[in-house]
Parts: sequence; structure tokens; C-alpha cells
Amino acid sequence: MESIARARAGDADAFRELVDRHSRAVFRVAYRITGRIEDAEDVAQETFLRAYRQLDRFESRANFGTWLHRIAANCAVDLLRARPRREMTEEPDTLERLSGGDDDGALPSPERSLLGLQIREHVASALDRLTDMERAAFTLRHFEGLSIEEISRALGLRTNATKHSIFRAVKKMRRELQAFV
Repeated sequence: MESIARARAGDADAFRELVDRHSRAVFRVAYRITGRIEDAEDVAQETFLRAYRQLDRFESRANFGTWLHRIAANCAVDLLRARPRREMTEEPDTLERLSGGDDDGALPSPERSLLGLQIREHVASALDRLTDMERAAFTLRHFEGLSIEEISRALGLRTNATKHSIFRAVKKMRRELQAFV
């Protein structure tokens, strides 16, 4: 909270600290929604630009990370809406390479690596078949762990519409991934 107060007072270094602290999470949300590194970079940049411009609107009792997630989700959805249907998404393992891969340091067996790659490819393909809103809602719920209310605020939807988007996305994902379940 100290960094936020200093950033509000115009301290550029304090805002840089906030960017450093939250940039990976913002990029991760943006990438999962857009499916492309270039788009995720654009969304992350736009997210922090909007956050800087609207810092006085941030309510101190709220969680700053959640507030940034909301801005990132909105920026990602805006980007997707402004473009024709998504072009090809990145390779499925791109996000894992960018985030540093496995945390335990152990190398997986070749069979496990192959199965993991196949699953990631199918998940990426299934995500690509969702509508932009379904993809955003599903990502925020199942990858980022946001509540229905937080997703509703982030996407500007009513609670029932959010639940419906997530339900449709899960139903489509189950159908697409049936062979792995």
C-alpha cells in the first residue's frame, strides 16, 4: 500500500515497483486470454498505462492485483473485439517457457513430456474455439482463480451472464477434451 500511496503522489519509482511486482501476473492473464505473445505484451502495456492514468480511482480497501487483473481482462477483451477472429495462437508450451517451466527442477520422462505437450496442444486448441468472452471468463475463473463477482466486474457483465459464459466455456472444453478426461 505504501508504493500505491507514493505512486499516487507522483513518485515514478513507486509506480515502477508496482509494475515490477505485478507485470508477470498481468502478462499471464493477457496471454491466456489473447493466446499471442505480441497481443499479451500490448495488453500488459495498455493495462499499466490505464492503471497509471486511473490510479486516483483505485480504492485502497481493494486488492491492487485484482484491480490490475480487471484492467488487463478488459484490455484483452477490447483487443480481441477490435480484431477479426483470432489468428493462430502461439505454441501451447510458450507460456510455460516464459514462466520458467517446472518449479521442482526435475526433468520429466520423455513419455510424460509428450503427453503433456499433447494435452497442452488440445487445451490451446479448445480454448481457441471459445468465443472471446467465454475465453476471458474461463481464463479468469479457472486459471486465475477469480470469483464470479470479480469476473463480472472485470468483464462488465451481470453475474448470471458471467456464470453462463463460464458454463458454456466449460461445456465446450469438456467436449473438446473428452479423450483426455
